[in-house]
Amino acid sequence: MPEWIYEQGVGETRAALMENGAILEAILEWDDCPWPVGTIVDARLAEMDRSRNQAFIVLPDGSPAILTPLPVQATSQGQAIRVEVSREPIAERDRRKWPKVRPATPEATPGVGPSLLERLNQTGLPVVMRSAHEADILESSGWSELLEDAVTGKVAFPGGDLHVSMTPAMTLIDVDGTLSRAELAVAGAGAAARAIRRFAITGSIGIDLPTVDSKAVRNAAAAAIDAILPPPFERTAVNGYGFVQIIRRRVRRSLLEMLAEDPDGAAARALLRRAERSSGSGALTVIAAPPVIDRLDKEQAWRDELCRRTGRPLSLQPQAGMARWGGDVKTQYP
Repeated sequence: MPEWIYEQGVGETRAALMENGAILEAILEWDDCPWPVGTIVDARLAEMDRSRNQAFIVLPDGSPAILTPLPVQATSQGQAIRVEVSREPIAERDRRKWPKVRPATPEATPGVGPSLLERLNQTGLPVVMRSAHEADILESSGWSELLEDAVTGKVAFPGGDLHVSMTPAMTLIDVDGTLSRAELAVAGAGAAARAIRRFAITGSIGIDLPTVDSKAVRNAAAAAIDAILPPPFERTAVNGYGFVQIIRRRVRRSLLEMLAEDPDGAAARALLRRAERSSGSGALTVIAAPPVIDRLDKEQAWRDELCRRTGRPLSLQPQAGMARWGGDVKTQYP
């Protein structure tokens, strides 16, 4: 039976749905997400657009959001209105999508949305809490490799590769490989579905498979997606050019979007995870690219929490020319 492995890290919480030693789904939740899904707040109407049944509102911190649908009681600019966050803010390459909110129910009281742990408990699957002094199940199951795949957008599978790229319109997955066209279409469709699930990709997704004339092969490729990707989702048939589109409800950022939005912060958090689990004794030294060290230097709360958890002092050492994800952790006495 699949089970969730959950870790409360420094600066982030993380979880992976595991089955037979493999990571089926990976989730990160960063401590600085401003408006978690499910949060209920009192906002202020800024501008109504009745033709589109929506409004622009101002959240308590002064940031904007989109309210949809427009409730009947929304009548004037500046009016107070209680709303529930239905999609967190999402950064794209050249723009930032504002959070989406909906009218809160009359009995709703203001409060922060459910945490990652609370959401996992709602799935009905077992949740196993892991701490730094226990065996590192995530790492032994390929956690670092999964993050690397998400950063590069390149995912290997037997006989082929996926190239995942984000565009303003959709996430595109290109399938390439050495198998025959028919074999690659089916294997690539399955690999793409696994990647969508592992990286928590939502919204509009396009998969570009090899062109095959056989309708039976195209149907087999579609069946491979259906067998791996959990509902709910919608998809088109695989067309004659090998393209299939999938729609999954988008409420949170995918793993790819998070790592692309804050790459230095993501690399810094990963190093803190390694530091918390480092063996040896004495002072800890984190060695990383200057931008990653700068980020750690600015996050006093992260450093304090790591020192509290480990009982060890921490020093930061920038190394020019080091790749963003090439950092290391040294202990005073190995």
